[in-house]
Order: sequence, then structure tokens, then C-alpha cells
Amino acid sequence: MRIGLLTEGARTGAVRRAPRWYDRLVQGLPGHEFTEFALPAGPSYGAAARRAGGRTRDRAARRRFARHFTDLAAALAAEPVGTEAQADRFAAGLHGLADLARDRADLPALLRSEAALRLLERACRAPGALPAARAVRVPDLLAVAGHLGEALHPLSLDWYGDGAPGLDAVDLCHATAAGPTALAGLLAKRFFGTPLLVSEDGPGLRAHYLDRATTPLSAPARALLAAFQRALAAETYARATLVTPGTAHARRWQERCGAVPQRLRTVPPGVPAGPFLRAPDAMADDDATLVWAGPVEPAEDLAGLLRAFAHVRTAVPGALLRIVGGPGDAPDAAAYLAHCRALADRLFPGDPGPVRFEEPAAPGAPAVADAYATAAVVVLSGAGEGFPYGLVEAMFSGRATVSTDAGAVCEVVGSTGLVVPAGDPHALAAAVLALLTDPARRARLGAAARARALELFTVDRHLTAFRGIYLELLAHAHPEPGPGTPRPFARPAETHLPGRRGAAVPRTPPTDRTPSWAAGPRRRAAATRGEAR
Repeated sequence: MRIGLLTEGARTGAVRRAPRWYDRLVQGLPGHEFTEFALPAGPSYGAAARRAGGRTRDRAARRRFARHFTDLAAALAAEPVGTEAQADRFAAGLHGLADLARDRADLPALLRSEAALRLLERACRAPGALPAARAVRVPDLLAVAGHLGEALHPLSLDWYGDGAPGLDAVDLCHATAAGPTALAGLLAKRFFGTPLLVSEDGPGLRAHYLDRATTPLSAPARALLAAFQRALAAETYARATLVTPGTAHARRWQERCGAVPQRLRTVPPGVPAGPFLRAPDAMADDDATLVWAGPVEPAEDLAGLLRAFAHVRTAVPGALLRIVGGPGDAPDAAAYLAHCRALADRLFPGDPGPVRFEEPAAPGAPAVADAYATAAVVVLSGAGEGFPYGLVEAMFSGRATVSTDAGAVCEVVGSTGLVVPAGDPHALAAAVLALLTDPARRARLGAAARARALELFTVDRHLTAFRGIYLELLAHAHPEPGPGTPRPFARPAETHLPGRRGAAVPRTPPTDRTPSWAAGPRRRAAATRGEAR
């Protein structure tokens, strides 16, 4: 089976300390042929876009662009958000722009034109527009138009046939996220009838909302871009053949955005277990080492963990805290790491102090699995919305965990660890002390955590799930083949038997006689002699 993987170039595996989950699909399913179609990171799509040869000056193209972009902009700016008519108008504008780009119009130039700004402003000033949209100003229009141009650039990529090998040659499109990443899959389904599978580890739309809240954009710009992301996600979920959320938390968000429950199937991500299974079983002793591992950035609330550890240190003077991780991908991650180091020096003066900062990539630094092996308790703080890979790794290591309630933490840990409210250092410290002072409970929870992780979150289970999904989607797909192209599963397997294909089989009238295959030896011989006569 030929599978087109639709990915984002900006996504890396550095933060998760493991290959990307779809890289493991490529390696673990060698019977399929994977081709990755990666959207470049940032506004660098132009290299892969079609060359229009100056046809943007065509008046007919400009009129078509004005009509379709008006529909798209009106759907974003109108109130209330999320109505069926609004979704239909957004879809009409989106697919109209896709048809325009396929007809060789220079869509990127049209999206950057002054006409696009005027159409966007007209939609924001129209009656019934969002209150935030009505307050839009020229800098806001420029920012929104720029973001829309980047998000809609997949409409202009050369992935849709015309001689170049692209999505017209694949049997299935597998998008690693909804939104702009899946946009090319939407077009492949529309142009070629290719099934579209969308997989998300966490609620991507919520992550977008949180990211936009920290940007320097104005409120009108954020409102319009949020409406675009929601409309595009809803269109993706509505058109996808199947959507596979990684967690029930993500599934609830997808249903809230209009995904059909019958086309949703939860498939937890697969986490490599090998390095962590080598950790010895947790011992019921008085060890008081805490381990925190992950990317250091504000969302992980490492400062709150340090304040909680101050309470732990008061009750257990011999407690140690190992912080294993370097700066994350957040723009202010390095500054936040420096702030946490300074906070640790202030809370725990002395050399050496009870808090150790270790970067796994540093020479001589221990691996994360080795750090987990030394832990009495693994602590995970923060309010991240993605899948808690670090929590699963700690569970593979057989360690009792204390986590903050964020994202999919509760459904991952189940009853094998303690979960406290996010942003509450006192509750975090109390949970840690409850485990430090009860070694037998730590050992029981660690063993249960390892068993749960091996049952639910292994790579083999992940691969098995997608192996079945791929075959199921292709078996139920009925694309229109081109001339001379065989249709998958169009001919039953019986046609491959020797003999004339399609020959009529004479129908035998019903009889009350015992079939020869069911008769005893004597009756079978008699029947054979009768046939000979």
C-alpha cells in the first residue's frame, strides 16, 4: 500500500527524546510504501509552490479569487461561530480557492494582494460580524492576511498531479495533525477520492489557542485566526475518512469541533519501552531521591516544583531532587531555565545543594532511563496539553509517580500514581511526602504502573492498531481509477483460480440426497460409479 504521510517540518523529536511516532510507523510497517509530504516550517512554502507564469493579472482569476475569498473571510468574521451555514460557506470558499490554484492562478500572490486586505476588512465591517472583528485595524489585517497566506499555501503546492509524483499516486493520505497539515489530504480526497486518515496525539486546536494567547497579536487578530483554525479543524474532521485521537482528552475536543463519533477511534501513542524496562524494580527502602525529566520551559512549571520541594525538604532533610532536561522549544525556555537555577540557589543555599540540574546531551550526563532507575518517586509538573510521554517512560521504569492534572495525565496513569491540581505546590509536596514515607506503597504503585504501560502504550500495540486501520480503510475505499489503473479489491479472490474467469456455473437443483463428501466410504464409491455411468 502506498501511503502519503502529511507532516509539518517544524515538528521534531528532540523534546520527546524519541523518534516521531510516524517515523516508527515507517520503520515498523515495512510492508507499506511511505512517502512523506512535509510542510516547510515558517513562510518558506514558495519553493514548492506552482509557478504561474504571470497569470495573476488575469481578470477572470481575480474575480474568482474575490468571490471565494469573500466566502472564506465572511465565515471567519461572522457571528455566531460554528453554525452549519457558516461551515458550508467556509468550505465553499476554501475549495473554491483550491480549484483556482489548480487552474494555475498564482494564489500566494493573490492572498498577499491589496484586494485580499480590502475583502477581509469588508467582512469584518459587515453587519453581524464578531465584536472583536469589528475593531480590526490595518496592522491587524496585515497580520491576519499573512497568517492566512501561510496556512493556505498547501493549496498551491505541486503535490496534486500534473506530471510530478504526488498525492495522486498514493492509496491513502495519513495526516499527522488536523488543520493546515491535513489540508493537502482534503484536496487529495476531493480531487482523487483518496481516503484521509487524521491522527492527533493531543487536542491540537486547544494547543493553538494557548499558543496564540502568548503572541503579541491584538485581540481582533487573535479572534479571526482562532475562528480560522476552528473552521479548518471542523472541515478536516468532517471530511476525514477516520480520525484517530491519541487520548480521550483529544477525542472530546474533536467531538466538540464537530467530529462524527462513529469516525473516531482512540489509538494511544506508542512509546519505546526497551531502555526503561531495564530499570530495577522499586525497592521498599528509605531512599528519598526525586527525579523530574523533560524540556525546561514555563509550561512545565519547574518553579512550582522547586517550591514544593522546599516543603518536602523540611519534612525529609535527606531528600534530593534531580532535574534532567535542557531548554525546550519555547522562545523563553533558556531564560526560564536560568530563572529556575537562580530560584534553586536561593531556596537551597550551599554547595552542593539538594537540587541537581542535568542535561542528557551533556558529556558524561546520565540517560533519562538511568535517572529514572535511581528515583524513589518520579515527579511531573506543568500544564501541558500534549501526550505525557515522560509519564509513560516513568511507568515503564516501574516507578511511582506524582503528576499534576493536565491534559491526558489522569487517563494515562489510571490508579497507578497520584495526581494533584496543577499550580498547587502544597498539594504536590503532600503527595510526594505520602509516597516517600510509605516505601511499600511506592513499590506496589510502581509495579502496577509498569504493567499498565506494557498493556496500553507499547510501540507494538501502536503498530498493530495502524496496520489494521490501513487495511480497513483501503478495503472500504472505492476511488475512481484512471485509464488502465486497476481498482483495489475490485475483483474477488476466486477470479484468480485456474480455469475460465467469469464462466457461468450451472446451478444444481436441490436434492435430498446425502452429499458425496458427507457419505461413508461405500456410499461415496457408489456415487462415483453412478457418475461414471
